[in-house]
Formats: sequence, structure tokens, C-alpha cells
Amino acid sequence: MPIFNCEETINEFEKLTRDAGRVQQDTLKRILELNADAEYLNHFGLNGRTDVQSYKSCVPLCVHSDLEPYIQRIADGDGSPLLTRKPITSLSLSSGTTHGKPKFLPFNDELLENTLEINRISYAFRNREYPVGKGKALQFIYSSKQVVTKGGILATTATTNLYRRPRYKEGMQDIRSQCCSPDEVVFGPDFKQSLYCHLLCGLIYSDEVRQVFAPFAHSLVRAFQTFEEVWEDLCADIRDGALSDKVTVPSIRDAITKILKPNPELADSIQKKCMGLSNWYGVIPALWPNANYVYGIMTGSMEPYLKKLRHYAGYLPLISADYGASEGWVGANINPTLPPEQVTYAVLPQTGYFEFIPLENPKAEETENSASTHYIESDPVGLTEVKTGKIYEVVMTTFAVSTTVTWFRLGDVVEVVSFHNSTPELRFICRRSLVLSINIDKNTEKDLQLAVEEAGKLLEAEKLEIVDFTSSVEKSSDPGRYVIFWELSSESDAGEAVLQSCANCLDLAFVDGDYVGSRKIRTIGPLELRVLKKGTFKEILDHFLSL
Repeated sequence: MPIFNCEETINEFEKLTRDAGRVQQDTLKRILELNADAEYLNHFGLNGRTDVQSYKSCVPLCVHSDLEPYIQRIADGDGSPLLTRKPITSLSLSSGTTHGKPKFLPFNDELLENTLEINRISYAFRNREYPVGKGKALQFIYSSKQVVTKGGILATTATTNLYRRPRYKEGMQDIRSQCCSPDEVVFGPDFKQSLYCHLLCGLIYSDEVRQVFAPFAHSLVRAFQTFEEVWEDLCADIRDGALSDKVTVPSIRDAITKILKPNPELADSIQKKCMGLSNWYGVIPALWPNANYVYGIMTGSMEPYLKKLRHYAGYLPLISADYGASEGWVGANINPTLPPEQVTYAVLPQTGYFEFIPLENPKAEETENSASTHYIESDPVGLTEVKTGKIYEVVMTTFAVSTTVTWFRLGDVVEVVSFHNSTPELRFICRRSLVLSINIDKNTEKDLQLAVEEAGKLLEAEKLEIVDFTSSVEKSSDPGRYVIFWELSSESDAGEAVLQSCANCLDLAFVDGDYVGSRKIRTIGPLELRVLKKGTFKEILDHFLSL
């Protein structure tokens, strides 16, 4: 059972959110006091003041590029208080889902503590609905490579910065079931071998697994796509008690050998269940019968993977993890029974200072079903000043790095759905920066997803599905055009006529008024659909992992 008390955690959360306005003022004051000596803040003449008005009048809104010179100085070894009073000893590489490409951000102990805090809160609400008690978690987590910058600063992904800190592991023991896999698998240098051994460990402890987790929905889908390919090898390992020769990393082999023993009965059971599944539907509850839910980030760029994840999860609920970015955390999922498409996040007023830029969409009627980015902005408003039903862009100031996120525009567009006490509950809508655009047209990742889903219906009669997709804009020709890349479950079964119909459907599915108008007057050319060789997306992933 958890060491900490779930009800006490919820009660503390309720207390803080009932007085969110005061908590916000106190939070900003603490952030500015902690970083009063920072060069960036003093550059704008804040001079130690900690009140909201002085802060807003002196320090401008910024984006990551405004801070890059300071971050580069940190990476090069400048130990003076540039962005924070405390020295920065590590840098995180962001996932790239917000701005379309990864970026370096300072990482410190305050961000670590905020991570533990938000995890405790969301776990408390989740455990109230889906108690897991004692047991294990099948966790598809990985620690990526670390590099040391010219100035001796450790640089790696944000998740690796967390996983490698003893304080994080200690804190997470309170709130997450014990991982099936030993640390040697998590910190293994080879992604494929670690993934294989995660699956193997999950099967060894199959009756003890209470939850299935990965940071992103894509990681879960990739794991079970891999399972389809290697399940017979896994059964052989369990039957004979001998690890496959494909696992060559000595540290991983040694760790797995300690827990892998011959178990023909378990191997036969797994084999029987796998052979009895229809197209792998419900494989997760079939093999892990005591699992209560599947958990991970499932919004934004992860939404396209929900259909396949639901296929694997069967009747098990999918619970979307909390809302944050590499810069800091925004809100917790305190309504875990909501499906990922409807999930909302209650902003935690104690983890940072939040403001919201009101966005008005003058073309809302033309783009009724579109996540359009044709927005008119107003001045930022405070956390408790937002209005239900309105659209905003999130602005953050956190303890992690006072100025990397001082009035830092995340580029995330959210809708205020309701209030929990006096703190808003947000629904993520889209990333402003991730758009397809040739001239005046703007289609977001959500628009693309909806178009792909609509066109994908035409493949059902052919018993085909879209494994993955991406897009680009082709401007070398005149007029320019959208290019959509698909990888299908089978290359040979898709006829030319069917694919042409899919391309036409994609073109018509973009409802952005400027795109539709531009297509009519031929300032944007017909959309092009390119079908990729099977396995392309895995090859791309493997390539970038190797870097």
C-alpha cells in the first residue's frame, strides 16, 4: 500500500484550490525571491521586487529563442546566476511535441519536487477510482544517452534526468507500483533489447501487474506491436528459462538471468491466450488479468495512437497522464474516469505562476470542426480570471527556471471547461506552432488527425489500417501542396483506386476556410498522398535513437 495517505493528499489539494488566487500571489513571490539575483530578471530592472504588477510591467513575455543565449552560456560553463540563483547542473532535452523540435532547458531540484507533487495528487485521485493496492507495474520506461556539454553540464532527456535521481525513485515508490523490470533494463543502452526485456519481465510477473504505463501512448502502441512480432521468442525464453541470444548487453543479461527460471506452464498459458486472440484485440487484459488500467500521455500528438491502443487494451480504461511540458507542470488529471479525448486538467496553483492569453477566433463559424489557429490575442489574464468556455494560450513562470519560463509562452492552446473550486480545469486543444501552412491557410495537428481518420475509413473494406502518418508542405512546385505520408498495415493490398479515393478524401477533409478557398482558386495544389514502405516509421525511430 502507498506510504502516503491518498485522502490527506486530496484534502490538501482541495485546500489549495479553494484559495487559488492567494496561492498564486504567494507562489510568484517565492519564485522571484529565490531568483532575485538572476541576471535576466535584473536586466529588465526588476531589482528584487516580488509583486505581480512590478513583475508584469518590467519583464516581457518571452519564447525559448529569447533565452537560448543564456542557456548556451550555462552549457558552456558560466556558473553565475544567469537564470536562477542556484547553479544549473543539468539540462533537459524536451520531447519536441510543443514546438516541433527538441530544445535544451535547465533542470533543477524544484522541477523534480514539482514532478513528485503532481504525481502524488493525480495518483490519489486515480487510486480512489481504480485502487491498485500491492502489486507491480508493467512500465515501458527508458533512460536515454547522456552527454556532457563543453562547460561540464550533464544534458539528457527530461525523463532521464528524473529517472537517474535517487530522490525521484524514492518518491515514486510511494505512489507507483514496483516496476517489473530491474534498473539494468530501464537504463540499458539499447532500446530494442530493453523493450524486449520489459515485455519478458511483464510476462514473468503477469499475475502481479496492476497497471500498464509508458510516458507516451506511442510507446505503448510500439511495445505491443513489437509483442506481436516476438511473443513466440518470449514464450521460448520462459519455457526454457534461458534468455534469447538477441539480448547481448551484459548488464541486462545478468539482471534478467536472476529472475528468469524455467516455467513451461506459464509459457503454455501465454501461448494459448495469444493464439486465441482475434487480431490481438484485448491482449493486455488477456495476458495481465489483474491490470486495472493503462496509463500515459494521450492528448495532442498522442491522440492518433488511441484507436490502436484501445484495440490492445480491450475493456481496460485508458487514463491520460498529467499535463505538463519540459518547462514545468500545468495541471493534474483529477477526473481519471474521463476518456482521453475528454480529459481535463486542474491547474495546480502552488507549482508555478500561470497566466493565460485570451484567444478569439474570428473564423470560428467557417471552421466549426477545426482547431484553427486564426486567433486574435488580448492581454494575459490571471489563473482565477479566466472564463469558462473561452480559449487561451498558456503562459508559465515556474520554480524550475525563473526566466526560462518567465512569462514563457508554451504555444499550447487550451479551453477552460470548468472550475475545480477556484482553479480552472483545462482541456488541451492544439499546439499553435505545429501547423500545415502554404500561405494564409493554417491546419493544426488535430485538423490533420481528423482528416486522416476520415480518409482511413475507406481502408476498412480492404482490411487495412494506418500504422502511422506524418505530413509536410511542398513549396518547390507552384502552386504548393500538402503531402501526407502513410504507412499501412500491408503494402500489397491497397489498390490504386482506393488510394486515390483516400487522397481525395484527405483533400476535402481539411475544413479550414482559407485552405478550401485556396484550393478552389488553385493557389494551393491538390493534396498528395505518399504510401511508405512497411516499417519506415520504426526505421526512423531507430535512427534517431541511435543518435
